[in-house]
Amino acid sequence: MCVEHEECFISVDVETAGPYPGEYALLSIGACLVADPEQSFYVELKPTTMNATEEALALTGFSLEALAGSGVPPEEAMQRFEAWLNEAGHTDKKPVFVAFNAAFDWMFVNSYFHRYLGRNPFGHAALDMKAFFMGLTGSRWAARSLASSSTLGQEQPTAWEC
Repeated sequence: MCVEHEECFISVDVETAGPYPGEYALLSIGACLVADPEQSFYVELKPTTMNATEEALALTGFSLEALAGSGVPPEEAMQRFEAWLNEAGHTDKKPVFVAFNAAFDWMFVNSYFHRYLGRNPFGHAALDMKAFFMGLTGSRWAARSLASSSTLGQEQPTAWEC
């Protein structure tokens, strides 16, 4: 539960079929309360299009064909997500979208909320964890990049270095 603040910080992660909404589908949404990660939400969505990039499907491990059969219709998925947000934040707390690479995740969530519900309970703002960390530590953007697909599976540093 969100306590002691007017806001309720929600960590969100999405998997998608490509780099932008519209042409590519949102495939899954995972979320949890930053203050209580055990309170979580997860849904896999029925794709709105069968367009996909090989890189996205390799990264997610999803099959568009499988999700077409087992995924939740997008409108229902977004209704479930909004209901969970209201329950988690008791409706009196402003949900704050928090993510690593928030711009990417937020654009899909925002697009789907508006397309299927006509509103976005997060509003038009997100808190990016990479930018937050940079401000906190004074580190540079390039020092904090995501691992490229060519480095996946290779040993990565275990500590942040500036």
